[in-house]
Amino acid sequence: MTELNAAAEADRALKAKHRTMWSLGDYPAVATQVVSGLGPELVRACGVRRGDRVLDVAAGSGNAAIPAALTGADVIASDLTPVLMEAGKALAAQQGAELAWEEADAEALPFEDGEFDVVMSCVGVMFAPNHQACADELVRVCRDGGTVGLVNWTPQGFIGRMFTVMKPYAPPPPPGAQPPPLWGDEEHVAALLGDRVTDIDARRQTLRVDRFGTPEEFRDFFKAAYGPTIAVYKNIADDPGKVAALDDELAALAREHMAGGGGMEWEYLLFTAHRRVS
Repeated sequence: MTELNAAAEADRALKAKHRTMWSLGDYPAVATQVVSGLGPELVRACGVRRGDRVLDVAAGSGNAAIPAALTGADVIASDLTPVLMEAGKALAAQQGAELAWEEADAEALPFEDGEFDVVMSCVGVMFAPNHQACADELVRVCRDGGTVGLVNWTPQGFIGRMFTVMKPYAPPPPPGAQPPPLWGDEEHVAALLGDRVTDIDARRQTLRVDRFGTPEEFRDFFKAAYGPTIAVYKNIADDPGKVAALDDELAALAREHMAGGGGMEWEYLLFTAHRRVS
């Protein structure tokens, strides 16, 4: 097998692993019950309006794509995981939203250069392993003067810290993969996009989460519903000591963020920019 073929085969295997991970549990429940406010916020920040051609990259079950479609925009929701898109189609039908769904790899989008007025991703593209490849694709498919908009969890915020807690219990990342929460660092994102964009607006904001009454309720919900957390627990399933330790650490993290009240504030980066006119 040539080096090029070996790399392609490794990439296919990695993407299959990611597809399986996001098929675990019930991510649509996370999207609708916990983080539903993020999508509409991103749509507003991108200024999506009727008639716009919009691409939602790593759209999952449509947290941002469906609100965009409800504005009257012409929307394509793309994702690597068919089971999430099937859930999204059902949610869109319930809300009367009309949009297209297309299976696609965020690192190699099957769309033409400059095809969209708005290219966005809501806590989605951050989980692809090759950050630069994703950034290149986001810019490539956006028209000159169009908008690139992103919502991603910050490294310092609750979800970023959750990934730090889980890291020692997770299998080693593939060679070259970068941590997802780096997409929540404004300097990292600006460097990825480079001088191909202008008018950068990067704001750290918080999502109020009132879904969980106790730290243990948060932990158990994410153990059952959130693919990355499920995958980490599967990795240590044969070691009860590690399972108990991770249980304790996740509950402690949630308890820290619930201090002074039942709700939590989860920090994210809202990042928008315009594709430079060439």
